Amino acid sequence: MHVRVRSIVADARKPAPGGRRRFLTTLVLAGLAFAVLIGLGTWQMQRLEWKEGLIAAIAERRAAPPLSLGEIEAMAEEGTDIDYRAVGITGVFDHGRERHFFATHQGRTGYYVFTPLMLRDARALFVNRGFVPFEKKDASTRPEGQLSGTVTITGLARPKLAEKPSSLVPDNDIAKNIFYWKDLDAMATSAGITADHVLPFFVDADASQNPGGLPIGGVTQFDLPNNHLQYALTWYGLAAALVGVTGAFLYRQNRGSRTGH
Repeated sequence: MHVRVRSIVADARKPAPGGRRRFLTTLVLAGLAFAVLIGLGTWQMQRLEWKEGLIAAIAERRAAPPLSLGEIEAMAEEGTDIDYRAVGITGVFDHGRERHFFATHQGRTGYYVFTPLMLRDARALFVNRGFVPFEKKDASTRPEGQLSGTVTITGLARPKLAEKPSSLVPDNDIAKNIFYWKDLDAMATSAGITADHVLPFFVDADASQNPGGLPIGGVTQFDLPNNHLQYALTWYGLAAALVGVTGAFLYRQNRGSRTGH
């Protein structure tokens, strides 16, 4: 009789087959989820390193002496990144062909004025001269700022965009001369300039004041979001929480199997 009772108690303490499967399934799923969370956190740390390097490179390029237009062209042809590199350029503005990019500046709605600067070799380089308020889109309302004759401009080179940045960005309204994304080819074509006569990048003019105060130069955006450390800590924190929750669950399961509950 006592032997029979001991056998029943021992059997009760053994984990049921269903319980073992549930235990193993939980362990495997938790392990996979943990690996994914750690991978996401590590990826964000790699992104953080890349973003910090990019920010440092931009700061270095902005502080460097301006390069010549020929140097920027050579770098672009070699595939070297020209973004935010300081450059000095000389030519004559063709104000009759300026294009207008919809933008905001210090809380005001208006446009960035992109004007082709005609070079000695008859090629054109579109220069973002800066911001004008909405009501100053028409160049006739700001005649003082329409520089004439040969001018020398210092600014930052910006690469040509290969495509529209996002499907959420509206299509450019060529008929009204309103651009919602910087389509260099469309700007040139709509201004009557052939593709073989346009340099394949822009230049953002610096903050040197124009006569009459417009356009307002120096509108290049440098505020690059850098939240990768926060994201990494979030993923790592979730991984740690998963370990805690899974450990508590497995402990209760194991304890329950030992007590027969």
